[in-house]
Amino acid sequence: MGGVAATSEHVFVSDRELNDTVDVFRCLKAADGKEAWGHRTPAVGNLDYGNSPRATPLIYNDRAYLLGAFGDLACIEVRTGKAVWALNVRDEFDAADERKWGVCDSPLIADGKLIVAPGGKGAALVALDPKTGKPVWKAPGKPTGYGSFIAAKLGGVFQIVGHDAETLGGWDAKTGTRLWAVKPERRGDFNVPTPIVVGDRLLVTTENNGARLFAFNANGVIDPKPVAVNKRLTPDTHTPVVAGGRVFGVWNRLYCLDLSAGLKELYSESATAFSGYCAAVATDSRVLVVPRSGELILLDAAAAEYSELGRVTAFGKDEKGVYAHPAFVGTRVYVRGHSSIRCFELEG
Repeated sequence: MGGVAATSEHVFVSDRELNDTVDVFRCLKAADGKEAWGHRTPAVGNLDYGNSPRATPLIYNDRAYLLGAFGDLACIEVRTGKAVWALNVRDEFDAADERKWGVCDSPLIADGKLIVAPGGKGAALVALDPKTGKPVWKAPGKPTGYGSFIAAKLGGVFQIVGHDAETLGGWDAKTGTRLWAVKPERRGDFNVPTPIVVGDRLLVTTENNGARLFAFNANGVIDPKPVAVNKRLTPDTHTPVVAGGRVFGVWNRLYCLDLSAGLKELYSESATAFSGYCAAVATDSRVLVVPRSGELILLDAAAAEYSELGRVTAFGKDEKGVYAHPAFVGTRVYVRGHSSIRCFELEG
């Protein structure tokens, strides 16, 4: 289920309607949670783990970019809900692979361009003009993975980083030229977790190859041999976070790894909350984990062992599972459950 996006005035969530045949993105008023407008697109199909949009809405200037699991992308005026332009990225760029989990990458703005990953042979990764939806460049390649891309300056080169179905890669943000590719030691990763920039290095986690930290040369090309590896942290869908020189991630338990000591495990915690999917966010001193149960678990990131600072239950016992990533605006956090969204005020 796609994550929540929010500003100080608006909150955006995705949903399905009409017997699971229509994507709907709702814009709610941050002041009271009432719906300001909804954008609906017919989207018929049958995907594993449901048909709801996987991508988190992107808010850029006065536009919202909404991407459904069947490839429908729309640019919407935030204040009015009026569609500026719309297209289906898979149809437009001739993507022919079978997507059992659908289109999962969240739209990204890089170098003023809107980046999406249709996975077409001649357009595996595409940069669009965010004002018009017209292509700026198209990068050929293989079908995409099931994760999102990031943009960062690595090795002195501003690039887009993410996975296709088989490899980790970097693309020049200005031209779309592929700069490098890394094929993992073990095949078969679904490539869902988002890569994380740590200084001038890149942290990557997948279910078959664990956690790996990569360095770059002065030309922006990755060294394919990791500088550090941890084989125990192997999430299939969860993206870890970095806080104060430590990596916090979940795979059947919560792991805390030391970035300065080759991803050495400092401790782990096997509480029930960490037995399945979790979303996580972090500052330098705190980590907030949101498991499927809908609890908000605040951790001390600097503690020598597992240390909870607080825990709040966001939803009742009937909650079917929290899978959407939360959104933060100021001191507010927005948490999406199976059929509702709730706003909490965070105390200092």
